[in-house]
Amino acid sequence: MPGNRALDHPSSSASRCADFSVLVITGTGTGVGKTVVTAAVAALAGERGEKVAVVKPAQTGVATDEPGDLAEVRRLAGVADTHELARFPDPLSPEAAARICGLPALDLAQAASDVRALAASRDRVLVEGAGGLLVRYHPDGHTMADLACLLAAPVLVVVTPGLGTLNHTALTLEALASRGLALAGLVIGSWPGSPALAERSNIGDLESLAGGPLAGVLPAGAGRLGRAAFRRTAAAGLGPSLGGHFDPAGFRKQHAVAKEFM
Repeated sequence: MPGNRALDHPSSSASRCADFSVLVITGTGTGVGKTVVTAAVAALAGERGEKVAVVKPAQTGVATDEPGDLAEVRRLAGVADTHELARFPDPLSPEAAARICGLPALDLAQAASDVRALAASRDRVLVEGAGGLLVRYHPDGHTMADLACLLAAPVLVVVTPGLGTLNHTALTLEALASRGLALAGLVIGSWPGSPALAERSNIGDLESLAGGPLAGVLPAGAGRLGRAAFRRTAAAGLGPSLGGHFDPAGFRKQHAVAKEFM
């Protein structure tokens, strides 16, 4: 970003040769289902017998003695190897929350070093961001996109299915592409039980933006399930690249827009 102190990113060619032992999970905004998707990916990795760690670089909007997103991951996925690198109580961007409470902002270079250290002894490390891809973590303008670049890691983008998602998704994918970051896929984080015309129409448009099929779709309310039911839901809702058996073609056919709307 112009005027921001640059981090020492790997070359763009290195970014495209992504190391899939580390997966960055971001979203098109707040409340899109990132934590539930992170838990789903972690649950399936653990079920395969992988040594998986989950990292939350910065948790905001949660007091010191309150459970954060990683507590939800532990509850749903049964993964105990979780790491929160910073916590700020105000429900703001990590940079703003740190500034408001007078704490040091997260050092993304150190965060990248911490993730690499974990990856050296784990099969998979999942890194869940806060908010969207370009939310600021540091006064110098550093974002989750910068952390993904430092890690040369692919990025899984969690999206909403309804009105507004196409613009938000296109902007996020454009930001990834401009940095040479690999897209690991799009996952709809909360699919409604009774999808309206907009949701059904957006399936094909989201796939067009991604240049390929959806990587998964999780149903609304998945985060309220017990662990066993959640694992079954994760397996049904995530595609093979994420360890599940979601069928994007079948999902697309099931929710095809009727001809009278075309």
